[in-house]
Amino acid sequence: MTEVTDRYQVLTEKQWALLAMLLPSSDGLRGRKFQNNRLVVEGMLYRLRTGLPWRDLPAHFGPWKTVWKRHRRYAGDGTWDRVLMALAAMADAGGDLDWAVSVDSTVVRVHQHGANAARDTGGSAELHESA
Repeated sequence: MTEVTDRYQVLTEKQWALLAMLLPSSDGLRGRKFQNNRLVVEGMLYRLRTGLPWRDLPAHFGPWKTVWKRHRRYAGDGTWDRVLMALAAMADAGGDLDWAVSVDSTVVRVHQHGANAARDTGGSAELHESA
C-alpha cells in the first residue's frame, strides 16, 4: 500500500478479511457492481472516527456520495446490525468478550416526563389549599 493509503487505513488485513466475509456483495443487485468495497468501508470508518461531515470526506475514498449511500444502505437493511451480532458471537465463542456491565447512577437520567410525575406524599389535599 502507498503512504497515502496507510494514512487513511483503519482496518488491518486480518480485520478486513473477517469483515469482508460478513458484508453483502453486489452480485444480483441492479446497477453498478461495488467497486473496492474495502475503500468505501474504510471511508465510513474514517468519517466515524473523525466526526467530519460526509461532504468533507477526503477524495482518497472516492465520491462522498458513494460512501454515504453504501452506509445508508447497510444501516437501513440491517447489515450493520447483522455484522455486529456476528462479530459479538465470534468474540464470545472465542472468550474475547467480557459481559460485565457497570452502570453509574449519575448517568442514568429520568425521562423528561417522569421528572414531574404526580406522586402521593401521604399528606391531606386540604393542607395544600390556600386559606
